[in-house]
Amino acid sequence: MDKKIKITQTKSVIDRIKNQKKTIVALGLGRPNYTVIHNDTPQIRGMIEKVKHLVKVEVL
Repeated sequence: MDKKIKITQTKSVIDRIKNQKKTIVALGLGRPNYTVIHNDTPQIRGMIEKVKHLVKVEVL
């Protein structure tokens, strides 16, 4: 069974660089307090690392 991670956006992407905005959209987020659940893969972990100051991550 794959591990899942819950990602919650905690801060807005206003005044952030384009790469961070695109990463938030690629994760399926878009505004503060949105939450998505993804499989725990190296690709998702890399995306989280790029925007770790904007999101909160919980391992399910």
